[in-house]
Amino acid sequence: MAQGGMSWLKSQVHGLFPGYFALVMATGIISNTLYFEGYLALSKAMFVVNLFAYVWLVLLTLLRILQFRKAIWADLTNPALVFSFFTIVAASDVLGIGMNLRGFGQAALAMWVFALVVWLGLSYFSFAVLTFLNTAHGANVVHGGWLIAIVGTESLVILGALLAPAQGDMAPLLFVLLHMLWGVGLGLYGIFITLFAYRIFFFNVESEDITPLLWVVMGAAAISTNAGSVLIMSDSGVPFLHSMRPFIDGVTLIMWAWGTWWIPLLILFGLWKHGVRRAPLVYTPMLWSLVFPLGMYALASLRLSLVAEIPALKVIAETMVWIALAAWVATAGGLVVGIWRSLRLHQQGRGAVRPL
Repeated sequence: MAQGGMSWLKSQVHGLFPGYFALVMATGIISNTLYFEGYLALSKAMFVVNLFAYVWLVLLTLLRILQFRKAIWADLTNPALVFSFFTIVAASDVLGIGMNLRGFGQAALAMWVFALVVWLGLSYFSFAVLTFLNTAHGANVVHGGWLIAIVGTESLVILGALLAPAQGDMAPLLFVLLHMLWGVGLGLYGIFITLFAYRIFFFNVESEDITPLLWVVMGAAAISTNAGSVLIMSDSGVPFLHSMRPFIDGVTLIMWAWGTWWIPLLILFGLWKHGVRRAPLVYTPMLWSLVFPLGMYALASLRLSLVAEIPALKVIAETMVWIALAAWVATAGGLVVGIWRSLRLHQQGRGAVRPL
């Protein structure tokens, strides 16, 4: 039995989806939103789950690097998958925010530095892959996964802005860097959303093109809103950055409106796939990339309600966080059932087992 379990685990590590850190992103953003809304016990429980999930996924990833270098290199050089690795950046920052909320400032700073280093490496590596290895029939921007690069970028802004005031003389320089990163994220969003819209509006879209990753289109807009709100609420002490406040105010509201506009359309995409085309709804790790935008939209709405002093947005935030939590519970249930079925099939010797 133990040998069979190890064999199953080995097969899962070999085929580990590079975007699985979206599980940590989804769990962490809901935990953080619940914290800000005053549900401290539930937030703490989800934080503990998230800490375990992060450590577990880091161990699996390290094991994959050590034992299956060819498999992870194949994912890194695949234009359709390389941007999924930015979930490592976003997951580290989201968990770091949870740590900082609970008084672990140094641990949060270490997470931010780690995320920044990974972001720097992935930023240029991923675009090199897209430039030199992609073809006209290669990666398909329609799945929305490319926009995870924006999520990773903006997550650095949010955690960094929370940590910068405690960094002494380095604080002004860090705030300049964070404003630059916010701008880089917006630039990337402009590039990718243009390609995405052109693809879905002018070419045929099949049911297999409609995946949960599509929700990252909304999630990237929501986290840009969140990052902008955090910058507005932060006192950088730099006069030039203060002069940018009106610009950040306007762009932040526009990004929230843009993300809001996408929600009904994304729901329609899902209804078309599962209602009209009758595609079965099954667990896939990409579902975590649907849960995260829901939680991020809740927190973005909450922060914008404070910055813009619009109480109605707080009502939206309080409603959306429970929707996100319900989606999290359903997806977590799918994960548990998927693990049980996959392990049972493996023990019964029914050939290769699809990675979870």
